Amino acid sequence: MTDDPFVTHRSLLFTVAYEMLGSAADAEDVVQETWLRWADVDRAEVHDPRAFLVRIVTRQALNRLRSVSRRREEYVGEWLPEPLLTSPDVAEDIELAESVSIAMLTVLETLGPVERAVFVLHEVFETPYQEIAEVVGKTPAAVRQIAHRAREHVAARRPRMQVDRAQQQAAVEKLMAALSTGDIQGLMEVIAPDVVVIADGGGIATAARKPIVGVERVAAFLARAAQFPDFAIIPTCFNGMPGVRIDVGGEATAVSLVVEDGLITRVYAIRNPHKLGWLDKEAKLRR
Repeated sequence: MTDDPFVTHRSLLFTVAYEMLGSAADAEDVVQETWLRWADVDRAEVHDPRAFLVRIVTRQALNRLRSVSRRREEYVGEWLPEPLLTSPDVAEDIELAESVSIAMLTVLETLGPVERAVFVLHEVFETPYQEIAEVVGKTPAAVRQIAHRAREHVAARRPRMQVDRAQQQAAVEKLMAALSTGDIQGLMEVIAPDVVVIADGGGIATAARKPIVGVERVAAFLARAAQFPDFAIIPTCFNGMPGVRIDVGGEATAVSLVVEDGLITRVYAIRNPHKLGWLDKEAKLRR
């Protein structure tokens, strides 16, 4: 057991960095950079270690986000966040689960770096405007305006998440049953008419480079994948939300689902192998 604040708050620091970056690998790097800076600090001068560490990790994440933005602009096909294998306790914290969901992180990707930092710190971690202002180098009044714009931006784009876990799980089970038996009609009954599939292969794994829209096209797309003889589908929890892992020919796909009114409205399929390193390692997240 240790009383080192960095160890105590490490899961929180990782969560902040991950929500800022949408990349577990980059988040880990940022957390390590935060530790190096923390190691050089005179602890006697730190009155609130948690707030101090959050400031460091946010600044490091901002620097990293600015440096990777060009790389993401040049990304082949659709860019999706790295999926994290999470335990049921993450799903129990509804606000945390929604904030780290693949759907929400995809929306956050449309914000500028400072807007994203302000939104994550204020809306998810309830950080006061004064503290955020110190992190991003703005006045509290400017931060308040940025937060307002970011909230409106996110509200206009975020899916209406299904918070009823039983309905979410029922939809996942229906999807798995239909895929396992090749039941096209069953697929169409659990998929919303305007369903959208977004796939991320990164130019490495085979994946649709543009969104697939509509129940018939999506059902046909999913049914084709299930026809492979070594097709396997496993229920799991990604980023606090029900999902499935699909294995075909030794290649894995992490599939995160958005369920609204009992129907699947969004399917996020991450196939880029560089983003699947956390599929067998449970991520520790907390607010």
